[in-house]
Parts: sequence; C-alpha cells; structure tokens
Amino acid sequence: MIQPAGTLLVSDALPREEPFTMRQLPLLQEGRWMGQAVAYGWFRRGQAPGRSSPSRAELLEDLGIIARHWSLIRVYNAEETTRHMLELIREHGLPLKVLLGVWLEDEVGKPDCARANHANVLCGIELARDFPEIVLAVCVGNETQVDWSAHRMRMEDLIRYIRALRAQVAVPVTTADDYNFWNKPASAAVAAEVDFLTTHAHPLWNGQTLEGSLDWLERTLGTVREIHPGRELVLGETGWATEFNPERTGPGEQGTLIKGDASVRGQGEFLVRLADWVERTRVPTFLFEVFDESWKGGGEQVDPRDVEKHWGVFYEDRKPKASFRAFLEARASAARRQSEDPTHRE
Repeated sequence: MIQPAGTLLVSDALPREEPFTMRQLPLLQEGRWMGQAVAYGWFRRGQAPGRSSPSRAELLEDLGIIARHWSLIRVYNAEETTRHMLELIREHGLPLKVLLGVWLEDEVGKPDCARANHANVLCGIELARDFPEIVLAVCVGNETQVDWSAHRMRMEDLIRYIRALRAQVAVPVTTADDYNFWNKPASAAVAAEVDFLTTHAHPLWNGQTLEGSLDWLERTLGTVREIHPGRELVLGETGWATEFNPERTGPGEQGTLIKGDASVRGQGEFLVRLADWVERTRVPTFLFEVFDESWKGGGEQVDPRDVEKHWGVFYEDRKPKASFRAFLEARASAARRQSEDPTHRE
C-alpha cells in the first residue's frame, strides 16, 4: 500500500514484489517517439553541487534551449532545484518529459551519506507523485556498481532503495550503470528489480575513433543483451567531448584511454553518426550532455582542459558549439532531401 513519502522508512529491507510486473517506458507521446533524448546538468560557472545552484530564471533559460531540440531530458538527482525545474516545465507548458534521477552514495560507516540517500529517495518519490504528467520514469542510483566508480555502494543497499521507491510510485523505475557492470552475470540481481536497464557506453572513453565508434557501441550493447535477453535497454549516456588533457596519463586516465578526435569537429561528426544510428536501431538514447560543466573533473581550479568539463554541445555560457550547429544543418539538409525524394534514405 502506498504511504506518505515522508513516513517511508527506506532503511527497512522490503521483500521483492511478487509477481513482478514490468512497467513499460512510454516513449511514444502524442504519436512522437522521444528516444533522441539528452542529459541535463544545470550547474553554471561558479556553481556546483552542495555549493550553489541556478536561479529559476537560469533554469527557464536552459529549458527553453532544450525544448527547441529535445523532448526528453535526464537529470541526476531529486532535490529542491529539480522541483523548481519541474514547476517551470508545468507553469510554462514546455513540451518536456523527464527521466528523474535519485543520486546515491556508498553509505557503509557514513551516516551523513545514509541520511542524504534517504532524503534523495524520499524527494524522488514526492516529485514522481507531484508531477505525474512530466516524470516519465525514475532512475535510482548512477554508476553505483561498476568496479571503477568513486561512489560504489553495496548491491544490497542499492536494491533496498530501488524497492523502497518502486513500491511508492506508479512510473517505471531503473538504475543506471556502465556497460561493464551490466555485461556481467552478477548484474542479474539488480536487473530483476527494475523495469528497464539503463546503461552507459562512451566510445571516446574506450579508445575508439570516430570511424569505429558506432560499431563499438553496437557490440557493447550486444554484450549486455546477451546477459539480459529480452529486457528493454536504454542508453543512458553516450557522447563525444570537444577537449581533453593528454598529459593526464596512467591507468584509467584520459590521456591514456582517449584515442579519438576529441574536438569540435569530432563531436559534430559523432552527433550525426549517433542520430542516424538511433533512428535506425530505435534504442532510446540520452546524449551526454547539453551544456559544458566546469565544476566537473576536480573543480574550476584544475586544468580547464579536463575532459569532464567538455561533453556539452553548448558551451557553459549557453552558446551552441559549432559542432551542434553543423549537426543541425546536416539534419535539416537530410530532411529536405527526404521531402524532395521520399524514396531516398541516408
């Protein structure tokens, strides 16, 4: 039975719902498929999690930009700023749906993290209930299981939070992780708790060139499907950065792993290739990401070349990169050719 979110004890272990009935992700809205989606981080220069957040005016500016190009966005936590964003979508009648995130951290021996996890889950429940016409699904946790995660948490804790939230909302529930978690048999325990699988797969981080990027993506998702046959799969993150720091070398470092053309030109080419691939395969895909975020990669005080700061298709000042402008021109040209010759296929 659904209870008031504020009274929910997410610290309690809940039994798995039986029978477990999958909830479908409703990506077809008013006859339009929303699978060409985007990830949205709202922090601008001088802002960062736990420090300062954007104003409602700044959020509205962002949402206006996003709504011109996408219909579905992904955000990474349920918090006060998320509520402001959802209120603005509602108040201004913006044609946007949201994959709502709930951020989780390892909480073993960390009471502050446990309290934050609890609060985020409760807020996620409240927002999913308060904005049912906007929140399409909820993603509980982001990269909490893959072995390289900086905030890796116990699987039993992740499952506990998934169960607690799913018992209190009506929308589909998922968790997002790197393909290197989902492609292992141990991931079956988590997969059994969610309505669809959200995976991350970044060709650039995995040593791919532009020419091999989409073939790698196909093979990588294929390894996930082998472990989880018949399950709905969403590509929660993929993208192409426009800069990186080649001097940061060593195991797991960008200067060692990145082999592709991390540039504005390279991003533009990847955007065209990815959009065509999504249309062909119909894999729901969240492009990572809308805006550059300078707080990432160790903060604004570290080398500005750090790759984590440069995944946006818009700069941090909200101006579009030349890569995105070229992408829009390529899509418009393709649409014109298609209208002139309906038998033509790119």
